[in-house]
Amino acid sequence: MSLSGRPNTVRLVFLGAARVGKSALIRRFLHDSFEHKYTRTVEELHVLEYDPAGSGKMRLEILDTSGSYSFPAMRELSIRHSDAFALVYAVDDPGSLEEVKRLRDEILRLRGGKSAPITVVGSKADLKDTEGRVLLAADVMATVENEWDADFVEASARTGVNTVGVFRALLQQVNLPHRVSPAAWRRRDTLPRRAVKKRPPLKKNNSCVLS
Repeated sequence: MSLSGRPNTVRLVFLGAARVGKSALIRRFLHDSFEHKYTRTVEELHVLEYDPAGSGKMRLEILDTSGSYSFPAMRELSIRHSDAFALVYAVDDPGSLEEVKRLRDEILRLRGGKSAPITVVGSKADLKDTEGRVLLAADVMATVENEWDADFVEASARTGVNTVGVFRALLQQVNLPHRVSPAAWRRRDTLPRRAVKKRPPLKKNNSCVLS
């Protein structure tokens, strides 16, 4: 049984600072589209079904989390009950890479110091040095692969470059067939949890059950 608590279910969670492109990468993979307008995500769960090599249906859950971390309890649940992690930073934002380092430490702490299936994703890979890129793939890769023993991928939601590669890396880490395209998955449901301009004080009916 996976850490999601459901048989034949694998949960992938996307974590990272705000505005690094987590939602955009997921949207590009699922719908092959890109939304230029930024909308803050509180939490969104995408559910898909897949039949790997005819061996029985698998349920794939893709959890898109908030970058503002207004809900630490929700983030902790997502870490405890997910099978693989995409830690996303933006190549034009060094602070977002520092947040990835902090998130990795939090994941290891909550997992009792054990290694976790992590893929570090450099978002906005289409940016050139003249367009604001300050983080080089080779430098980040050296840390991620040699020191963290994690996978590394650069991708661009705007152009679509290597977005499928992000999900292939995650699926490979949980031993699912990773030669997939979005068309191979049947999208079953999407459960959005979008931010609103004014959010009332903490109420039970605004919380989200993750599993």
